[in-house]
Amino acid sequence: MKKLLLLAALTLGFGFSALAQDGTETLEPKPSPTDIAKTWVGDSYVKITYNRPHKRGRAIFGDLVPYGEVWRTGANAATEITTTGDITIGGKELPAGTYSIFTIPNEDSWTIIINSDLGQWGAYRYKEENDVVRFNVDTQEAPSTYEAFTIAFEGEGNSKMLVMMWDDVKVSISIK
Repeated sequence: MKKLLLLAALTLGFGFSALAQDGTETLEPKPSPTDIAKTWVGDSYVKITYNRPHKRGRAIFGDLVPYGEVWRTGANAATEITTTGDITIGGKELPAGTYSIFTIPNEDSWTIIINSDLGQWGAYRYKEENDVVRFNVDTQEAPSTYEAFTIAFEGEGNSKMLVMMWDDVKVSISIK
């Protein structure tokens, strides 16, 4: 009898807790959601994981993202690139592996930095001595204003362009 009463009490308890989950909660979108850009370059799979900050009426380059300072290349955690095979990025050899991407934006060019330190929040602990690849690329005017920071791959076959766009700025990096 005691077992039957205990079973009935547990059933009622679980039933009431299930009713309390009415599903009316709404999830708010993240201010800088995570995104992934991915492609194949020859036999190498290349994936970039990053967070997408939004413009929201703010001045971006030279203000929110200061010129001449190391930037995490997105929001929140440092952007990461993973490649399953050796590739050439910006004319420099990059061995297979996972790396952080940092940039130093300037008005007419950016310094692109591929760094071996992983799991960083922002660029606060960036160490130049851990750079694996570093090169400069010219900025271009974006075809339109990009509200959200965007990383994408363009092109077909064994040669692609890695593009980064935000506000009215576009940066293109060759990958082979």
